[in-house]
Amino acid sequence: MPYTSNPKLTKLAQTLRRNMTREEKHLWYDFLKNLPVMVHRQLVIGNYIVDFCIEEYGIIIELDGSQHGENPQRSRDIIRDDTLQRMGYRVLRYPNHEVTRHFFSVCQDIWNHLDIKEAE
Repeated sequence: MPYTSNPKLTKLAQTLRRNMTREEKHLWYDFLKNLPVMVHRQLVIGNYIVDFCIEEYGIIIELDGSQHGENPQRSRDIIRDDTLQRMGYRVLRYPNHEVTRHFFSVCQDIWNHLDIKEAE
């Protein structure tokens, strides 16, 4: 599923890529970067910048800070997820504290959504 890019967000996405949060760095360097599929960081899709995208599987991974559990951010996330889902993506959201406290479980959940067969 091809993504549509918004040139106005490209510079911001590049800045976010250079300044990832601690949890984004942990997930990227200790798991996502080593997957046997292409994973994009801070990718512009439509009018949004997503944390991680595995386009081959139509999966977007979002890491959420504490503000995502409160309105109005929660309401914006629902609209954002709905828009991305209508574009054909499945959005996986993980709170930052889950990445910190239960890293293996988060990685396992992502792996399960990918349905990648392990090399024998």
